[in-house]
Amino acid sequence: MSSLVVKPVGPLSGEVRAFGAKNAVLKQMAACLLASGTHLLRNVPEIADVVTMSELLEALGCRVERPAAHELRITVPAADGLKTVAPAHLFEAMRASIVILGPMLARCGEVSMALPGGDDFGHRPINFHTDGLGEMGAVFHNDRTSISASSPGRLRATHITLEYPSHTATDNLLMACVLAEGRSVIENAAREPEVEDLGRQLLAMGARIEGLGTSRLTIQGVSELTPATHEVVTDRVVTATYLASSLITGGDVRVVDARADHMVMLLRKVEAMGADVDLSGEGIRVRGPARLRAVDVATLPYPGSLLVYVLVIGGELMIGLILGMGISIMLGGIQMAGDMMSRVGGLSLADVFDPTTSTNVPLFSQMLSLLSAALFMIMGGHRLLLGGLLDTFSVIPPGGGVAMFLGTGNGSSSPELLASLVEMFLVLITQSFHVAIRAAAPVVTAVLLATLVLGL
Repeated sequence: MSSLVVKPVGPLSGEVRAFGAKNAVLKQMAACLLASGTHLLRNVPEIADVVTMSELLEALGCRVERPAAHELRITVPAADGLKTVAPAHLFEAMRASIVILGPMLARCGEVSMALPGGDDFGHRPINFHTDGLGEMGAVFHNDRTSISASSPGRLRATHITLEYPSHTATDNLLMACVLAEGRSVIENAAREPEVEDLGRQLLAMGARIEGLGTSRLTIQGVSELTPATHEVVTDRVVTATYLASSLITGGDVRVVDARADHMVMLLRKVEAMGADVDLSGEGIRVRGPARLRAVDVATLPYPGSLLVYVLVIGGELMIGLILGMGISIMLGGIQMAGDMMSRVGGLSLADVFDPTTSTNVPLFSQMLSLLSAALFMIMGGHRLLLGGLLDTFSVIPPGGGVAMFLGTGNGSSSPELLASLVEMFLVLITQSFHVAIRAAAPVVTAVLLATLVLGL
């Protein structure tokens, strides 16, 4: 399929299911490598990455079957029956292929793989994985295209402190630790529901883990694990996408298998934008408002609102922030400023200056794109943030920055648009002055002290 043609039909309504989380099932498929025998995973999403991971497991010597819709039966051979090398294209097809490292090192003591590929959702380095596994005794030989890792014996337990609560690194290290010799601790571990769900699968297989759902995991290694049956936790991102579709179209959508306890921060933002969130029935129901309100977002790791950031980057809430009347501010790890600039204004800078396209673009849209670009150039990637945000948010993710969205409103009048535009410029000028004063303060202080000393 080369394209999708979407025609407007008005507000969206109905009931849907999100099914299992991609960010859980791919790691849980890899976790099956830790035990010989037949594993059963239920509530499996029917997505391309599951097919790719199935092919990767088969290339490593496993058998993967679909006994029913949304189910996978994975049969894993003994350790000496597993292959430690697989075709490069299977690793390059998705980022999650990196989670093969931990289970294969724990089970076989060696693995060779191509560097993972996949989506373009920012820069996510693999050193968190390799550094942690290295502390457990693994030795790595890397080049620009591949990784070879080996362990001279059984992985040894250790105390690992992650620089950042990386979801996938926590998964990888957790799977390695369950078969390591001794008691391991992972500090600053990711707390996402998908990590906790992987832990529940490992517990069902015989692992000994304490602290699931917290930032400190304690794992007592065991000599072997056994296969288990596990139901994959519901996908928060898919759930949020469906709910956002109701929000931005003024619709009425219920996601029947949604977990509200996994989406507390997102639901707060949805309500703040004017939607009605109903948790009284099955799953989550969102009724979108006739007119959206602006909202500010801080993109922090779970249980913060990083999920909101995912939706903004994906475009679902980007539309909401633009349609919501007023100014919205997004604080956090903005690593794709160029892409977001084009989405905020509806076109890229190249479009604005390209004579073949700019003549067909309304002047207001061109000005909005240029303004969005200027804001990103000034603010993106810096820790000098708008407003009193430094006082409000004490933890800024790597690549922290700020994005400001001018909500044009749905059917808003020209005076309202002009008022919001003026407000945006005033905020920018005020905060630029505030930043300049703070930057100049040490110099002014030094000059005053020098004057005082020389005067004495």
